[in-house]
Amino acid sequence: MLLVSLIVFVLLQMLPGGAARAILGPRATPAQLEHFNQQNGLDKPVFQQYLIWLNHLIHGDLGYSYKLNQSVSSLIAAKLPKTIVLNLLALVFSVALAVPIGLTQAVRRNSLFDYSATFLGFVFYSTPIFFLSLLMVLWFSLNLGWFPAQAPQAETVAGILADPKALVLPVASLVLLQVSLFTRYMRSAVLDNLVQDYVRTAYSKGAGQRRVIYRHVLRNSLIPMVTILGLSLPILLAGSLVTEQVFNYPGMGLLFYQQALINDYPTLLGITLITGIATVLGNLLADIGYAVLDPRVRYS
Repeated sequence: MLLVSLIVFVLLQMLPGGAARAILGPRATPAQLEHFNQQNGLDKPVFQQYLIWLNHLIHGDLGYSYKLNQSVSSLIAAKLPKTIVLNLLALVFSVALAVPIGLTQAVRRNSLFDYSATFLGFVFYSTPIFFLSLLMVLWFSLNLGWFPAQAPQAETVAGILADPKALVLPVASLVLLQVSLFTRYMRSAVLDNLVQDYVRTAYSKGAGQRRVIYRHVLRNSLIPMVTILGLSLPILLAGSLVTEQVFNYPGMGLLFYQQALINDYPTLLGITLITGIATVLGNLLADIGYAVLDPRVRYS
């Protein structure tokens, strides 16, 4: 995480134009630019700026947004819950669909259902998320008028959830992308377990197919899914940038995009740091999930 923060900090400083020009505008005089840099410590060497930022971080200070005149911590605190709600809903629906679909594909391998699900999965996974989102807006909002084209704009999570109809399209766009990936993992995991010795032993003892599938195969097949879910944690915290932008969803992804346009370094760095922490935690939770689901896994 320390290395990630250092690399991102240096890269952000190398963006063309700099923060002073992005905030003050193209008509700012050299004196105004110099005064802005002095006020924000941008006239110091990059490594010295990083050490100052790191010292503030240790004390819980993520910095101050140049453009929004607000602390980065308060911005993240306001946007993060909304992003978690959006992506958590998409994740729950994706898993709820992917597990039975992948399981059925493996059990009915090479059937019409298997080929159809595989084809649709490849189509949705290969389609750029921005294009898929725009198509959903065109069909279900503009042409059919079933759902609003814009996501809920409430300031609170309760307000977001109070408008479920406006959540359908942004959640559905993420579900179609994620479920196509999850089903492939689930199908592959079930196929690997169906040829294991414990499955043949269970059948030889007279166990029926339903019992073998749901009592034995399903549990062991969920281990790869735990990996995917653990690695999905950064997405939950960082937000789906494209989806939030297309549907104007007021989460961290949209905040990151808007502040990237104006080179708001403190906000970009704060969100990137949160993503790095989420990546580490996601891997840790995935490792713990291994031990819970598979008692053969041991760590020394």
